[in-house]
Amino acid sequence: MVMERRENRSPQDEAARILVEFLEVAITSILFLKGIYPSGAFERRRYMNVVVQRARHPQLRDYIHSAVSGLLPFIQKGLVERIAVIFFNVDDNIPIERFIFKLAVNQSYGSKVEEAALEFSLRSFLIKLPVSETLTKALPRDCRWEITAYFRRLPDASSSKDAEVWIPTDAKQWQKPPVISPIKSMTSEPLCLQLYLEHPSLSEPSS
Repeated sequence: MVMERRENRSPQDEAARILVEFLEVAITSILFLKGIYPSGAFERRRYMNVVVQRARHPQLRDYIHSAVSGLLPFIQKGLVERIAVIFFNVDDNIPIERFIFKLAVNQSYGSKVEEAALEFSLRSFLIKLPVSETLTKALPRDCRWEITAYFRRLPDASSSKDAEVWIPTDAKQWQKPPVISPIKSMTSEPLCLQLYLEHPSLSEPSS
């Protein structure tokens, strides 16, 4: 019965399911990389045959899980353009650094998803992340972070309970275009994914 349901999934549903599972691991890896929590807050696990970090604290784990799994129906429909892990200065609520996952799910793709090929492509992001630390900035002691989703168009909250859990962010935005540092990109139909860093421009006005 489970196999039957899986075979009835559309390529978009299957790709979105794999992506959401990957994002949960990747976001946890970013938090470990940035050292925003003590290293003891994480434990080593294996995912896609790569050693990764898993959050020990149930509240942290649940926040990441609920945030990315809540995006699943919108990723399936191609509504989500970017998912960001943003680190802020607590004092002024201005972003210090943003890890951006830019994605596109091909809505016209009708063939079977090659799950092994897709997972192999996503695995390369998990290998690349730990060695991208030199591209990042040191965070101040007092900082906070959040997961923010950018939609191509806003979902209809009246027709989807999933849309109700997402609220507009009150974070301030940079006034100048950011400095972008690419980390990794891939295409494995029906999914295209890019990961890059954004930092404020050197000409960004100070608050």
